[in-house]
Amino acid sequence: MVTGTTSVPRLVIAAPSSGSGKTTVATGLMAAFAASGLAVSPHKVGPDYIDPGYHALATGRPGRNLDAYLCGPQALPGLFGHGARGADLAVVEGVMGLYDGAAHQGELASTAQVAKVLRAPVVLVVDAASQSRSVAALVHGFASWDPEVRVAGVILNKVGSDRHEELLREALAGSGVPVFGALRRVGAVHTPSRHLGLVPVAERHAEAVESVAALADRVRAGCDLPGLLELARSAPPLPGPAWDPAHSLREARSADAGHAAEPDAESGTGPESGSERGARPVVAVAGGSAFTFSYAEHAELLTAAGADVVTFDPLRETRLPEGTRGLVIGGGFPEVYAAELSANEPLRAAVAALAASGAPIAAECAGLLYLARSLTPEPDAEAGTRAAPLPMCGVLPADARMSGRLTLGYREAVALSASPLLPVGARVRGHEFHRTVITPGAGEGSDGPGDGAGGGPVALPAWGVVRPTRQVEGFVRGGVHASYLHVHWAATPGIAASFVRSCAR
Repeated sequence: MVTGTTSVPRLVIAAPSSGSGKTTVATGLMAAFAASGLAVSPHKVGPDYIDPGYHALATGRPGRNLDAYLCGPQALPGLFGHGARGADLAVVEGVMGLYDGAAHQGELASTAQVAKVLRAPVVLVVDAASQSRSVAALVHGFASWDPEVRVAGVILNKVGSDRHEELLREALAGSGVPVFGALRRVGAVHTPSRHLGLVPVAERHAEAVESVAALADRVRAGCDLPGLLELARSAPPLPGPAWDPAHSLREARSADAGHAAEPDAESGTGPESGSERGARPVVAVAGGSAFTFSYAEHAELLTAAGADVVTFDPLRETRLPEGTRGLVIGGGFPEVYAAELSANEPLRAAVAALAASGAPIAAECAGLLYLARSLTPEPDAEAGTRAAPLPMCGVLPADARMSGRLTLGYREAVALSASPLLPVGARVRGHEFHRTVITPGAGEGSDGPGDGAGGGPVALPAWGVVRPTRQVEGFVRGGVHASYLHVHWAATPGIAASFVRSCAR
């Protein structure tokens, strides 16, 4: 039995609502503490991929997500301990308002739930732009709503003047919740956004470095960093061991087999398995500006399962990494780079050939679009012209286009077709986050004899979504599994083990 505790000092940065300045304060705190010489572990509540990129830039460590819906509340202390290993301080940026979570499911996936699970003090970032004495009532309400949530401090954002700050501090003096900082209402630090939020760090690295440095300067000037560090150190130890990818793979294999067993060379579920076969299969992972959405634990699980993970940039490289036996294409913005991706014909042909060989390919959202026959980007509004469909890899019998409607939310789904990821009937939780449509929306074949389009295997449906609404979604075709659904593999580590086993066949 694995035991242990995590004693890393920690803070949760929350707010009454979205738009209050959580990202500004959290990223600024991470950067300011890191610049002071502390090893800072960055975390983000929820499934968001973009903010963790800025967190990583601020700290020099991978930004990691803590999502109670995707992984389950019981997994969060271990995942936190894994990410924060060796850190002097952990800063956790919340999501939406403090008590907002998965729709119709109480506190599940809320910042409040994560703070309770981590036994972490909460610092509330309040947009004070249009209030003075009322701020005390607001803070009192959030501090008293759930006695198990320790709202231990406030940072006032968008403060108009010295006089305004004086009024706010006077109002909060009797609240029992100390003020740890006040940030002036100044010109916003330049962090451009588009249809899915902030522009990812990978697309604007030089500007992002300047933005993060500016946030650190603002927070350093306006916040009590020593006081916040002392508050973080008041968090009690977290019982339980840190998550470990190799151990999680062993547990998954034991659960599947119905008995405890150690990994061996045939299983592909131990860190040594690939090398014992003589060569670890190469798993190529798409990266660069077009494919920036990935959870750090995915590559760690693939490595622990026996693969050599090699990242490549589909915008710049014309070949898959040498010896590629499997391909992972996560989320991102292929619609923004559709012309460049389409123009890279040698790589598109290489991806299609890999798929035709039966090699395992796991594609989520952006990866789904890239594997389609075509992708139609947004029309040029200034020129008033309609966009033409651009050829993609042609692996799937489907065509994608931009849509004006945002699809966003958590999902529960069941695997409808066997794939290199999961067997039929496996249940997962995931999320969707896109403004595109693919037609058809799912494989339309049945699991029987017959050829699909182009003489290849039939495209079968990947998922039966059971919540929030029932629908069929995604594609399984040969070794390809592609869908809009983002899944956190730490919740289902058998995905990595199964994928690597398929690479080795």
